Amino acid sequence: MAQLIEKTPSAYEFPLLIKHLLHTPQRIARDQEIKYRDVYKQTYDEFFQRIGKLANALSDLGVKPGDTVGVMDWDSHRYLECFFAVPMMGAVLHTINVRLSPEQIVYTINHAEDDVLLVHSDFVPLIDMVKDKLATVKAFILLQDDFGALSSGSDFDGEYEALLKNASPDYDFPDFDENTKATTFYTTGTTGLPKGVYFSHRQLVLHTLGTVAGANALKPGGKGITVDDVYMPITPMFHVHAWGLPYVATMLGIKQIYPGRYDPEFLLRLIEKEGVTFSHCVPTILHMLLSHPLSNEIDLSCWRVIIGGSALPEALCKEALRRGIDVYTGYGMSETCPVLTLANLRPDMIDWNLDKQVKIRTKTGIPIPLVNLDIVNAEGEFLPHDGKSTGEIVVRCPWLTQGYFKDPEKSEELWANGWLHTGDVGYIDERGYLKITDRIKDVIKTGGEWISSLDLENIILQHEAVSEAAAVGVPDEKWGERPVVLVVLKKEFAGKVDEEELKNFYLKFVEKGTISKWGVPDRILFVDQIPKTSVGKLDKKVIRQQVREML
Repeated sequence: MAQLIEKTPSAYEFPLLIKHLLHTPQRIARDQEIKYRDVYKQTYDEFFQRIGKLANALSDLGVKPGDTVGVMDWDSHRYLECFFAVPMMGAVLHTINVRLSPEQIVYTINHAEDDVLLVHSDFVPLIDMVKDKLATVKAFILLQDDFGALSSGSDFDGEYEALLKNASPDYDFPDFDENTKATTFYTTGTTGLPKGVYFSHRQLVLHTLGTVAGANALKPGGKGITVDDVYMPITPMFHVHAWGLPYVATMLGIKQIYPGRYDPEFLLRLIEKEGVTFSHCVPTILHMLLSHPLSNEIDLSCWRVIIGGSALPEALCKEALRRGIDVYTGYGMSETCPVLTLANLRPDMIDWNLDKQVKIRTKTGIPIPLVNLDIVNAEGEFLPHDGKSTGEIVVRCPWLTQGYFKDPEKSEELWANGWLHTGDVGYIDERGYLKITDRIKDVIKTGGEWISSLDLENIILQHEAVSEAAAVGVPDEKWGERPVVLVVLKKEFAGKVDEEELKNFYLKFVEKGTISKWGVPDRILFVDQIPKTSVGKLDKKVIRQQVREML
């Protein structure tokens, strides 16, 4: 029988709380900078004081342990302060997706039972419109870049900077159970109402440590994210805590740049001006930045970028590498906090040519420490890691959400048989690299064969004329489904490339054995833009509807 550790009565048990992530920066980084756009900067020492001031200000408004504080802001130093102060009080931070529809925003605020809302001035008109529908909110705090007098419109209980100015920096953040709920937010599913996921202090601390280990110890040369980096997230802070990287950057005492609302030219100028070395974003953001004319005038060779949210196309990876960007894939989802894998090269791959490296960098990656990830068939049986056997990705690790808030039925579905089911389909090769081939719901089932929509998108994006692409299945009486691809052409190729040329391009990959002949799409439709979700992913539900209307 296993023996338990004998506890010394006076020993401190050290619960895994978010406040403990601050020990290192409090010692080594007090003079380090945190900047917001090009209008505001503070030191870490000021940051620590402002966390205490924010906690006191919220406490004065009646916030107590167990209450929920919602935030509607762009990526900012204020958001970072909320990442720490709110959960460190024992309250719950609700990061509100400001890109949802007004009806969905109201639903998430009411469903999360927010007690206090921090609202950027850009969203005051929205709050004015829906305020009478908010069932639990007792106080509103205004966030504005030019602080001072309150904006007209909704009645606010204070302005953020004014409240902090009048508050004491001294706040005794208590110890409590590390399994205490720290954060919540809502998934942006393409069907039904948004689903609430939530994470504890323990989960967020372990995710922070696991991500540091995965980004550095498993990356040749250890250059993932380190103390000499300049960090700028290009993933919204409302989306899975900006993938948890602000916690990582703060724990390491790294210089941080928060860009506010995204604008391609402004982001590029910040990268150049501040010497940004580490970021993370979805493929559409990277594509947007590299397509901007200013990107050709800026040296990006010191920039490292983790790509997540959806597959990194090989063509985009090659273009980024050509610009000197160290780009590679990460994988996770809202329910996984999110990081599960990183596509780090192994030491023997460093000298590989660009084409071979691209194949690895665009894979989904190898699990970071503490992640137990596998693939199963429809019967729940584990499949071999042979680079061919394809099944659903399932996972266990200490930072996965325990379920969906107030939805036990979907929570049980998520955790069927004690494994979190991702809904993604993929395989694992002999060296342990995962490769996602599709979402279960997005696989194109044609004549008994499964065609990967991701493969079809990745292939056509290698054509010199194609800027963006999305593949979906449409109903077919004979074959069940057939693939159709939407394409956005680069401006210089508009009107110069037709459907037949692109179908012939697919046939080259049939000859190579990359796809079967059934994978060649029945139709290729040219569009000006492709619908995306609020976090920049391809919105396959809307795309299917668009295709049906075009055919």
